Amino acid sequence: MTRDICVIVPTIREYECVRAYAENAREHGFDTDRLHVVLVTEDFCETDEMDAMLDEEGLSGEVFDGARRQQWYRRHGVAEYEHLVPAASHAETSFGLLYMWAGDFEYGVFIDDDTLPHEEYDFFGRHLANLAFEGEMTGVESDERWVNVLYQNADEHDLYPRGYPYAAMDETVETTPVHVGDVVASQGLWTNVPDLDAVRILMDGDLQGQAKTRLDADDYGADFVAREGQYLTVCSMNLAFRREVIPAFYQLPMDDNPWDVGRFDDIWSGVFLKRACDVLGKQIYNGAPLCEHNKAPRSTFGDLNNEVPGLELNEHVWELIDSVGPEAPRTARTAQPSEDDAGADADGFAGADADSFAGVFEAMALELADGDFEGGEYDYENGDFLTYVGEHMLEWLECLDALAAADADAADADLAPTDD
Repeated sequence: MTRDICVIVPTIREYECVRAYAENAREHGFDTDRLHVVLVTEDFCETDEMDAMLDEEGLSGEVFDGARRQQWYRRHGVAEYEHLVPAASHAETSFGLLYMWAGDFEYGVFIDDDTLPHEEYDFFGRHLANLAFEGEMTGVESDERWVNVLYQNADEHDLYPRGYPYAAMDETVETTPVHVGDVVASQGLWTNVPDLDAVRILMDGDLQGQAKTRLDADDYGADFVAREGQYLTVCSMNLAFRREVIPAFYQLPMDDNPWDVGRFDDIWSGVFLKRACDVLGKQIYNGAPLCEHNKAPRSTFGDLNNEVPGLELNEHVWELIDSVGPEAPRTARTAQPSEDDAGADADGFAGADADSFAGVFEAMALELADGDFEGGEYDYENGDFLTYVGEHMLEWLECLDALAAADADAADADLAPTDD
């Protein structure tokens, strides 16, 4: 069996969670030879011990602290794009996406180091089954166009997940059967500590960053999808996805930016991914396999300090990209048509660009990069950060192209004839 699954774990402390996921795979008969583990860490962390753990578990994998990431960028000819992945930030999961793109992996799995698998689930097997799912399942929608992934027992616990807009609360939920046939991401949900933002944690009466309300498996019912035109929070602590989404799944440049915006990397990337899925007729599966979220105590006010600069932007970013369609890149829109454009539609959009995650992501990036969000029509607090995000999104696509070109050049070099 080839190694077709890249398991990406951002970690600075609890890296031994990998042992639990490996044990879960073995207990359920899942072939661990399919797994390649990428631990994304920092220079001050126990990289030697991490390497040893992978060897002891018999797992293929690599450990990347800051210095090793720099070497990887140079080796792959993309050092100029190193700034796309902020150091010492959860958003450095984007490095795992670049690593996966440069490899031959068909599937990716994000796992946070403060989680453990539920033993009743075949963790990796269930995620792959979700990605392959075809059939009827529960479709969820609300009059606010946002789906609370904790909706099934919300009348009891009254929780909304981190990143859910405050303006979309108190929604009316409807569920109807829908046909699902092209799943590109599988979001597993979580028990124990809920994934809440700092404001909601404070409202729950907890100063240690966790929340006093806890979740268990009984808080969840049937697996579900958010219907087309609906948005949802996507948390990267327990998430599997297909390779094809990587161009539209950049984990945004949080924390290390002039506005100190943080904590929305996976939230906004999930918003962009959902919009791309709706345009392209794809789905995000939600529910099992559950994981146990064991968030360590920390200052709720520290999280609040990271979230406040982006709170207003989070209320509106989905509205800004909601009308974005499957447009071709700007160069294709302004270039003169050629004989090769015979397959373009009436608007001049090439079919390949109109039917790709990269094409839709570029259209969203341009919407942000070209916008005036601070002092203009919108005048959002820290609105210029959205322009910054859009520019980074465009560079993300450039970086992926550069990696693909380098890979093609290497393949050509391998095939080139040599003198005997």
